[in-house]
Amino acid sequence: MPDIHDLISKTNGSRLHSLSLDTSSELRSPKATAVGNDGKTNVVQAFLDVETDVGRGKGVVRLVYDGEWKCFTLYTVLEEMKGYEESIGKRRPYGVVHGERTDKRNWADRRREEREMEDGVEPTVLILGAGQAGLTVAARLKMLGVKSLIVDREERIGDNWRTRYHQLVLHDPVWFDHLPYLPFPENWPVFTPKDKLGDWFEAYVNLLELNAWTRTTISKSEWSDEKKQWTVTLERMRDGKMETRIVHPKHVVQATGASGEPNFPSHIKGLDNFKGTRLVHSSKFTGATPSHGQNKKAIVVGCCNSGHDIAQTFYENGYNVTIVQRSSTYVVSSETSADDLAELYGENGIPTHDADMLFHSIPNPVLKKLNVAKTETLKKVDEKLLTGLQKAGFKLDKGPDGAGLWIKYLQRGGGYYLDVGCSQLIIDGKVRVKQGQEITEVLENGIKFADGEVVEADEIVFATGYLNMRTQCRKIFGDEVAERVGDVWGFDAEGEVRGTWRKTGHEGFWFAGGNLALCRWGSRRLGLLVKGLVEGVCAYGDL
Repeated sequence: MPDIHDLISKTNGSRLHSLSLDTSSELRSPKATAVGNDGKTNVVQAFLDVETDVGRGKGVVRLVYDGEWKCFTLYTVLEEMKGYEESIGKRRPYGVVHGERTDKRNWADRRREEREMEDGVEPTVLILGAGQAGLTVAARLKMLGVKSLIVDREERIGDNWRTRYHQLVLHDPVWFDHLPYLPFPENWPVFTPKDKLGDWFEAYVNLLELNAWTRTTISKSEWSDEKKQWTVTLERMRDGKMETRIVHPKHVVQATGASGEPNFPSHIKGLDNFKGTRLVHSSKFTGATPSHGQNKKAIVVGCCNSGHDIAQTFYENGYNVTIVQRSSTYVVSSETSADDLAELYGENGIPTHDADMLFHSIPNPVLKKLNVAKTETLKKVDEKLLTGLQKAGFKLDKGPDGAGLWIKYLQRGGGYYLDVGCSQLIIDGKVRVKQGQEITEVLENGIKFADGEVVEADEIVFATGYLNMRTQCRKIFGDEVAERVGDVWGFDAEGEVRGTWRKTGHEGFWFAGGNLALCRWGSRRLGLLVKGLVEGVCAYGDL
């Protein structure tokens, strides 16, 4: 309580103006419900309307009766700032000026000038990365009237998905993946193929009029504590020529993904000795060439989503495949996972914004405890699958402290597989598992393990994940910035995810990353933070 009192004192109190029940729909009105799969925690749940001196927001409260009424959870979140509301709905642009005009430019002319930052125009926010994180942040800022520029090294928007391995589809269902302002159409497949998603990202940029430069990299950057701005040198390949542009944004957002540099095990002895066709990290794997009866052999090191998908790709192209599992993996079938989400995110689910409110309104430490029962329920649904994997020598876990997939994702960023077919290949013996043995050496024709076994291979793929986001921060922005931002991902002392969508420790520098659902939610939070700082509504030290 002293910490809460001190915080409120330092920030001019809560600045709360009003707090009231939201009864605008049956869903939002107060109701009795149970929290958690075991049904043991019965609560009264209600949505809230919140207004402060500076903005309006929403909330969710859950009350529990234990001899007296107590607040089990209370969550409030800012939705808009007064005087700086989003330019959507009734505030949308008019699109035309009727009557006599002296300005001969049409929409296409003005759009080109805006996109190219002509006549010395500067972006207030520079966003590095045109994946789901970068695009959603840019979209939020666009609606808030903050000028931003996305830069990406790829040839086209969406290539960060198109260039990944051939068979890749999203493992989360479409209802969980909608982007802000432009949800997927009603004929969109449940699980999105990578190339289709890349095309959607490209359309998203064009339709929402986001400013994006492809084939562009940051060659130099420097932050001025005195001026509170960056000096960033951009190298852009355009029309076959390299152009240099120096910009001075107030804010930089690193949106290069929730992970950092590829975690390639360069310490393993003999990597240069391999004489096979290919030895790569999974980030460089684009597909497998059909074996055509040549009895080709492949080893995939790593048992998370990418490792399983790549192993399945090799098998489907006629390879003899061994997947190497070093520790344990949380496995749930994609159908079971989608069914678990369906009450909030499904064909007959509730509005996405309401679903997001409920999804994010339980503190992570509480959610972790509640998810233990859910994990046991999902385990029973997938019992046949999981038993078969164990019989095949595959080692399973139930996530951190038995809390399952979502908590493992937030704490670790990996260590799980949403099964889309490879588990059955393992159960049937079509993909062999090598479990619990360290690699001692890469040989000319395969891998030698600590137990002395040699597994032959024509191709080796290390699906060994990625390093922390700070590794890319250090590579792009230098040691000084990387040291100031602190750790990223995983839980802090209060159970919140570190570093992303929030204050990083370096003024004017932000991390954005995660799956599509997390980007949809976090982008609004980050957009409002940046808008508040730009307009002087808040100060960085008060965040």
